[in-house]
Amino acid sequence: MELAVKDIAEIQVGIADYKIAREPVKLITLGLGSCVGVSLYDPVTRLGGLLHVMLPDSTQFNNVNKPAKFADLGIPLIVKEMQSKGANISRLQAKLVGGAQMFSGLDDKMTLNIGYRNADKSRDVLKKMGIRILVEEVGGNRGRTMILDTRTGQVTIRTLGNKLQVI
Repeated sequence: MELAVKDIAEIQVGIADYKIAREPVKLITLGLGSCVGVSLYDPVTRLGGLLHVMLPDSTQFNNVNKPAKFADLGIPLIVKEMQSKGANISRLQAKLVGGAQMFSGLDDKMTLNIGYRNADKSRDVLKKMGIRILVEEVGGNRGRTMILDTRTGQVTIRTLGNKLQVI
C-alpha cells in the first residue's frame, strides 16, 4: 500500500541525537540555534540520517556519555550505522544547517563562537571522511528547524516567522 504525501511518517531528532530512516520518512530536528544539523543521504538506497550536533569537539571533556552531542564523534557514528544499513560512503551527500550566533551584541570571547565552531568542525569531519557537502545554510542569528525528506534528500528549513527554504 502506498502512502499518500500527508501520511508520511515524521521522526523527531532530539538535541545531541540522531536518527536514520529509509523512504518515505521525514526526519525533523528543532531548535538549531548554535547547534548544527547534519543531514546525510544516499540517493541510491534512499536512506537518510539526521544528526543534531551540540558541540564541536569531544576531546575537551573528560566524561563523554553521549557521542552524538559532538561533531567529531557523532558524524562517524551516524555514517557507520548508515553503512550497516546499506549506504555507501562514496554516495553520501551532506547538508549543514544552523550554527547561528544567538547572542548578538556579545563579543566572540564571551560567546565562544560555538555556532561557527560547530559548523567548521562538521565540515572538517565530513571532508576527512570523503563526504561531500552539497549545500550549507549556516551562520546568522536565527534559530532554524531542519526537515530531511528521505524520498528525495531534499532539506526544508523553517526559520522564525515560518519562512520556508528548500535546499
